[in-house]
Amino acid sequence: MKLNKKYEYILFTFLMAFGMSCIISFFNCVINVGFHEVFLEKWLAAWRNSFVIAFPAAYILPKGIRKLMKKVRFV
Repeated sequence: MKLNKKYEYILFTFLMAFGMSCIISFFNCVINVGFHEVFLEKWLAAWRNSFVIAFPAAYILPKGIRKLMKKVRFV
């Protein structure tokens, strides 16, 4: 599979948000709901909602964080 280089950042961001929202929503559901008959349904709904927030946040936040990091002096 070949993609144009200009799509690298958006694809990376998508995959990171997808994976992280999956893992975090899974463990949050395990902690809050536990494993029972509605677990899969609850987890998939939580994952969907998490991803809707995670993807834009993962796309926007790094730009601001990079600016902030340029202002920080490390010793």
